[in-house]
Amino acid sequence: MKIGALALKDNVLLAPMAGITDLPFRSIVRGFGCSLAFTEMVSANGLVREAGKTCRYLDSSPADRPLGVQIFGSDPRTLAEAARIAAGKGADLIDVNMGCPVRKVIKTGSGAALMRDPNRAAAVLDAVRKATDLPLTVKIRAGWRPRERNALEIGRIAEACGVDAVILHPRTVDQGFGGLSDWGLIAALKAQSRIPIIGSGDVRRPGDAVRMLDETGCDAVMVGRGSLGSPWIIGDILIRLAGGVPVPMPLARREETIRRHLALASDYYGEKVGTRDFRKHLLWYTKGLRGSAQFRQVAGQITDQASVWRALEAYFHTLSSDEPDDGDDPALRDP
Repeated sequence: MKIGALALKDNVLLAPMAGITDLPFRSIVRGFGCSLAFTEMVSANGLVREAGKTCRYLDSSPADRPLGVQIFGSDPRTLAEAARIAAGKGADLIDVNMGCPVRKVIKTGSGAALMRDPNRAAAVLDAVRKATDLPLTVKIRAGWRPRERNALEIGRIAEACGVDAVILHPRTVDQGFGGLSDWGLIAALKAQSRIPIIGSGDVRRPGDAVRMLDETGCDAVMVGRGSLGSPWIIGDILIRLAGGVPVPMPLARREETIRRHLALASDYYGEKVGTRDFRKHLLWYTKGLRGSAQFRQVAGQITDQASVWRALEAYFHTLSSDEPDDGDDPALRDP
């Protein structure tokens, strides 16, 4: 898999997710074989203003490579400058967000709102392309609503502007993350394109990734929400693509992963903030395990790392099986 001059060892990527794909989470996913991961969505305005919190989204490590930096905004010059800043801070790839459906983003003309203005979308991509020689991608949606599906048009614009690959999440903005994504649109975009097309949407288990590649002909798959609580899913997908059969994550390794992730989060943010922010991951990690509802009630109130250690030890000690018992683990749900 190549995106511009960037050669990847495989074609399974970790999606940018606001509030999720920080350095600690990316570090965990990298440990399961992820070759290309993306930062959280980074404000171009924040980068240009050198806002401390925004700049911290670019934090990385030697093991966190190659790294894609996703920027968002609506002004071509600001986005171009943000791309230059990200490149200067060590980004390996720049991605322009034209798919975010969140209201506070689209009301500024950013994210998926750019798809409603193809001329501005072209101006943004042209400006960013001229600002950096790094591999450049753009992440888009199907369109604004069913009667305004223009992903194919934006795909043509992106290719004409010199974008190296297009990432398509084939839901409309008004769908949010509900309903089903239209993989047929990924196939149509691939059929018209000479650059790589990366499919995203509804890849929740290894078999989904295999089906997406087979059904759409896309060059790569991007995993987003399917990695929540299952950061090993990319490794499982790679096993499936190699003809193997992934085995369910043993409880001992699951607990070890949770502890390692919490330690990374606490070191990165400080214990108080890191532990508080990690509670959402605790809920995802334990979903589907026996007695998880009771544990998640406790976990949702925990504020210090020592309490998390104690709660985890007590909870996992009560689990007599080495596998989730209700089929909610992605590896178990894979056909």
